[in-house]
Amino acid sequence: MPDDLRPRSIGEMPAQRAEAPQSPAEARGRFFNSGNAFNIKNPPVPDHAFVDEPRRALDPATPTGLIACDVSDLMQCPFPATSPLVLARYAKIKAGESLPTSFVSSGTIAYVIAGSGQTVCGTETIVWNPRDLFILPGGVDATHTAGESDAVLWLVTNEPQLAFERLQAPAQGNAPTELVHFRGEEIERQIALLDEVGRDGTSPGTALIFSAEQQEATRNILPTLTVAMNSLHGGAVQRPHRHNSVAVSLVVQGDLCFSVIDGKRKEWAPWATTITPPVSVHSHHNGGNDMALFLIVQDGGIYYHTRAMGFEFAEHPQ
Repeated sequence: MPDDLRPRSIGEMPAQRAEAPQSPAEARGRFFNSGNAFNIKNPPVPDHAFVDEPRRALDPATPTGLIACDVSDLMQCPFPATSPLVLARYAKIKAGESLPTSFVSSGTIAYVIAGSGQTVCGTETIVWNPRDLFILPGGVDATHTAGESDAVLWLVTNEPQLAFERLQAPAQGNAPTELVHFRGEEIERQIALLDEVGRDGTSPGTALIFSAEQQEATRNILPTLTVAMNSLHGGAVQRPHRHNSVAVSLVVQGDLCFSVIDGKRKEWAPWATTITPPVSVHSHHNGGNDMALFLIVQDGGIYYHTRAMGFEFAEHPQ
C-alpha cells in the first residue's frame, strides 16, 4: 500500500476481509479493531416533546388511524422509533368506527386519553373508559371500537427492539404478558394509597408501578418495558436523578409543570409525549396547585436484567 494511502492509525482502517476466502461463509466475514469499532458513537436520543401529534389526534376532523411519535431520522434508525427500543403512537378512533392493530412487538401498552369503547383481543373483550390502562399480548390481533364519541388511545410498543434484531412477534398463546386491564378508578385508588402511606427520601418521587401476573417477579409489565404513573403534588419537585433507561412519557394532567433535563427547561403540554434521554440528569416540577400525573414507559426491564440500570441521585449541571 502506498504511504500516502496507508492509515495513520488503526482507527482509520476500513473494514477488513479475508485475503483469500475459500467459501461464501468466509467471504461474509469482516474484521474491525479497537480503534474503529470500540465505543461506537451513534446519534443521541433527542430531548424532544411531541405536541402536534396529540393535537391532531384530539382534533374532531382527524379520521380514524394511527399517528406515530417518530424521531427515527434524528437517531438514524432504519425503522420508526420514539427511542431506540420504544415506539409510541396516538390512535384516533371516530365514534362508532373500529381500528384494527397488529404490531410486531412483545405486547402493547394502551392508555385511554378520551372516549369510551371496547377492544377485542383474541377470545377476550374489554370495555374501557378515559384513564383506563390496558396491556395487549404480542402475537394477537386486536380491534378497538369507539362508542358514541370519538376515542383517543396512547399506544406504546417495543417494535424497534424486535426490528433491530429482525424478530417476529410471539406465537399466539406464547406472549410474555396476557391481556391485562387496569381501570381508571382503581388506578386513582392505588395512587391515593401511596399518598396515605407516604415515602422516605430514598425515592426520587411517588410512582405507581404496573405489573401483571406473568411478570410479577420482574415487577415489569413486559420483560423489557416498565410502566409507571408518576404523581407530583402542587408545588413539589421531583429530586434530580439519572438512569440508563430512556423514559417516554405521556402528560396526563398538570398545569404550570415542566421538566429540567441536563439544565434545560422543557415545558409540559396537555397529552404531549416527551422523551427523556438516557443518563441525562432530570427533574420534574409542579408549579401549580393540583396534583400532576404523567405516565412513563421505560426500557428499564433490559437494564434491570443486565444489572445496569445505573440509577443515582444527581444535581443539575450548571
